[in-house]
Amino acid sequence: MNPAPGDGRAPEPAGRAEDAAPGGTDTALRSGQVAAAAGVNVQTLRYYERRGLLAAPRRSNGGHRLYDADSVTALRVIKAAQRLGFTLDEVAELLDTGRHRHGRPATGLRERAASKLAEVDARIADLTTIRATLLDAVQAGCDDLTTCAATARCPIPFTALADDHHAPGPRR
Repeated sequence: MNPAPGDGRAPEPAGRAEDAAPGGTDTALRSGQVAAAAGVNVQTLRYYERRGLLAAPRRSNGGHRLYDADSVTALRVIKAAQRLGFTLDEVAELLDTGRHRHGRPATGLRERAASKLAEVDARIADLTTIRATLLDAVQAGCDDLTTCAATARCPIPFTALADDHHAPGPRR
């Protein structure tokens, strides 16, 4: 029985002799099994391989990609880091640091997490300002942007937002 994506259980191995891991243990997983167990699609799995986030798998005699169970863990770590706001480039750097520590304690995560936390706090502050301004606009009854901007009761600081190069929100 194969588990549902994200249920925390490792998937069943591929089960064929040619799919067995070196040393005779039957732990090789096919692309679909790994992707399902990690909650990603196969295209994401292959993209992460191309980016070097995930080690290239060995191949069966028939040419199928065969992964070990650690690949599922690696994929889950990558997705969790993304949900925490890390870019794939940042995830790659963190993974690379961990791979090349040679018995030394891994460094970098604490500093990078603190930096990411500062970014999140800044975004929250920006979003709080945006929310308050939009709430004021709703409460002031602004139905027409041009008409509202021309009145003294308009709570949206159009001039300040246009002049301020550090104004919150998306830029185009």
